[in-house]
Amino acid sequence: MRIDFRPLRILVLGGDGYLGWPTALHFSAKGHDVAIVDNMAKRRWEEEVGAMPLFPIPSLRQRLAAWRECSGLRIRSSLGDIAGDFEFLKDVFQEFRPETIIHYAEQPSAPYSMIDHRRATFTQRNNVIGTLNVLYAMQEVVPHAHLVKLGTMGEYGTPNIDIEEGFIEIEHRGRKDTLPFPKQAGSWYHWSKVHDSGNISFACRIWKLRATDLNQGVVYGISTPETDMNERLVTSFHYDHVFGTALNRFVVQAATGHPITVYGGGNQKRGFLNIRDTIQCVELASMNPPAAGEFRVFNQFTEVFSVFELAKAVCDAARILGWDATIRRIENPRVEAEDHYYNPRNDHLLRLGLTPTALSDELVQSLLRRVSEAKEAINREAIMPTVQWRQTRSL
Repeated sequence: MRIDFRPLRILVLGGDGYLGWPTALHFSAKGHDVAIVDNMAKRRWEEEVGAMPLFPIPSLRQRLAAWRECSGLRIRSSLGDIAGDFEFLKDVFQEFRPETIIHYAEQPSAPYSMIDHRRATFTQRNNVIGTLNVLYAMQEVVPHAHLVKLGTMGEYGTPNIDIEEGFIEIEHRGRKDTLPFPKQAGSWYHWSKVHDSGNISFACRIWKLRATDLNQGVVYGISTPETDMNERLVTSFHYDHVFGTALNRFVVQAATGHPITVYGGGNQKRGFLNIRDTIQCVELASMNPPAAGEFRVFNQFTEVFSVFELAKAVCDAARILGWDATIRRIENPRVEAEDHYYNPRNDHLLRLGLTPTALSDELVQSLLRRVSEAKEAINREAIMPTVQWRQTRSL
């Protein structure tokens, strides 16, 4: 679908984060009026668990100044907690009057939510209440705005049927209906996303809000056209066991000569996508909003790999570079099915015009080279898992 350009007032919640920052830069570069909100909590969580990004991230003020120097464009910012200060959030809405609200402002880690009782309850409270506050602020201040909410493919779990996009047609005892697809989340974090989806759907029904729930797969990569303009615009690259993702961890392990560690048998399948495709999907959703009262769900991924296939791709790319890379299976710290059917659909975004970026040897090699240049800064103690799903603590 062709995107008819009209500059929008776009508010990015969580605009200092891994995805929020490059998303804000992208929309600003496209000529939209962009504002971001963040409370810097992710930086505190990283320090709390010893999981700092591989590449140093300037302060938000320094990042915004660098963007203005590089592009000549201004992004507004507000510091505050959307989950803990509803009046702050309402004030932002009243001042900026956003037409599109892109919501990344949540605790994003399944392992973090499984550390202990405190992190589990915090994750649920922060994520669910934050989204409820967004919905109430929309209803009171900008009821015609479009909410683009980052969800997760992890809401679905691994059912033994094809995973549809948010809804499924059911025939039961001679009657038919279209109902929300059953959810089988695998962590307290993923369940917070399930609760978000239910609350957003309900708000659309009773208040005629419009929302797109983007159930995203695992994102990899660090490079976008905007972040590549200057090293001060880089986004975060996490490889640790709490905030890192499998591909990042495998790349760091290969770059440092550490065996690539696969959880269990490695047959767990997931959807993956490049960071550039994440931004492409968010843009497609934003430029093609739903009708008033419509709650729609897009499954946001481009390829499906097993964990072992992902590890092998990294291993093969490392060997092309002449590196000695090996794969080692370790005990799975998570509670999850390791052998399962997995066939999710992603038709909606493809119909809107998504052009997928395939994971290739060349792409993995570029990641390996970039990580290798910074390998002296890698904290090797942060790579291996310490959070055990079966042994979470109460305090």
